[in-house]
Amino acid sequence: MSAAPKPVFILVRPQMGENIGAAARAMLNFGLDTMRLVDPRDGWPNPRAVAMASGAAGQVLDRAAVFPTLPEAIGDLDFVFATTARSRELTKPIYSPEEAMAEARLRIARGERVGVMFGPERAGLENEDVSRANAIITVPVNPDFPSLNLGQAVLLTGYEWIRQTEPVTPVQPGLAGGEPASRIEIEKLGDHYEERLEEAGFFFPETKAAGMKLNLRNMWSRMGMTRADVQMLHGMLRQLLRNRG
Repeated sequence: MSAAPKPVFILVRPQMGENIGAAARAMLNFGLDTMRLVDPRDGWPNPRAVAMASGAAGQVLDRAAVFPTLPEAIGDLDFVFATTARSRELTKPIYSPEEAMAEARLRIARGERVGVMFGPERAGLENEDVSRANAIITVPVNPDFPSLNLGQAVLLTGYEWIRQTEPVTPVQPGLAGGEPASRIEIEKLGDHYEERLEEAGFFFPETKAAGMKLNLRNMWSRMGMTRADVQMLHGMLRQLLRNRG
């Protein structure tokens, strides 16, 4: 496989070892080798995954990294897609798999780290998961039966990745030299604001608090911020609280 940078595929709370193995096979079919697992239901390693991966695809499983939470799994990434077949009432750019992988190539060519999240087999990604992504990938399928299994979703996305065979010229991000903020920096910014707004009584009434926090988290992940932007927003909040005190 080429050593050139590629997207990271993140399986969020996968349930069956067989499906993890099928995903590994699909990834290797298209030259993808970086898998991350978030809280796999049956633990890890999983012998059923190894059996399903069959042969060379076992190397993808051998190198798979396991994380207890999604924020930890995506913390070092600059841009993350969430694959979902349903509207989650969250405002985000929506891409087809083809458009998403074209965007991934552009971003990787300019030095960004890109990830694609896939949800658990039974119900897919939860709102809380999707809120942490920058954009959504939706497949144009039969609206009366939109569900894809995990291996199919990985296969389709991997296929669109390999189809982007034209060399990509690095694109200047146009941020006046600003370096894009990492996912962990955005996560910490969200934590900072949520904690201080909680102290100020912003999340009221209590019945709406969870939805307000979800929308706020979604807003942070949707904004294309630089590290300087994140630092400024932290500083603004600290100054406001200092003046209030």
